[in-house]
Amino acid sequence: MRTILVIDDETGITQLIQEALRMVGYEVEVACNGREGIRKFDDRPYDLVITDICMPGVNGNSVARHIRCSTNGTTPIIGMSGTPWMLENGDFDMVLAKPFPLEDLIESVQRMPAAGAGLMPH
Repeated sequence: MRTILVIDDETGITQLIQEALRMVGYEVEVACNGREGIRKFDDRPYDLVITDICMPGVNGNSVARHIRCSTNGTTPIIGMSGTPWMLENGDFDMVLAKPFPLEDLIESVQRMPAAGAGLMPH
C-alpha cells in the first residue's frame, strides 16, 4: 500500500481527501498544519505529499522547500490552493486550484510522474 501525507489546516478538507484516497486503496496520514506536516515527513517516508498553500505559521511553500532540501527531496508534492498565485517557487509537481472535484485529485495522484508511477494502489 502506498502512503500519502495530506497537510491542511481545514479539518473538513483533510478528512474528505483522506476518505476519498483510502476508498481507492491508499494509506493516508493527515497533519493539521505545516509544522506538524514537516514533523511527520521527517519521521517516515511518504510516497506523496499533498499540502495546502495558505496555512497560518508554516505555509505550503515552506513545507515544499523543506521537502526539497531533505534526504527524501524527490518525493512528489501536490499543492492545493484557493490562491494559486501565492506560489513562491517551483517546488510543486502539480497544483490544484480549490475547489476541485475529488476525481481530479485521485487522477492527479495516480498520474504523478517518476515516483508517482509507484503510487498506483494495489
